[in-house]
Amino acid sequence: MIVRIMGEGQVELADSHFAELNKLDDELLAEMESGDEAGFRGTLGALLDAVRRLGEPLPDDSLEPSELILPSPEATLEEVQALLRDDGLIPG
Repeated sequence: MIVRIMGEGQVELADSHFAELNKLDDELLAEMESGDEAGFRGTLGALLDAVRRLGEPLPDDSLEPSELILPSPEATLEEVQALLRDDGLIPG
């Protein structure tokens, strides 16, 4: 799956990594629902770090369609809420 982190670029992630990412996504969703700003900030950073670590970066000049778009590390709680689906940022 091609994943874009807003403001950074794209990475290709194998489906096998989504179980790990979904755990962080569930944690992020719970923190957002409870209004835990500090927890949200830490978990968002951990989620994005995991995507960077597990994904294979695509060249900057690559124009692949992104199947998943994640917020930038500086995104506010409200901006991330606008990107949410029923099951969080990451499907599944």
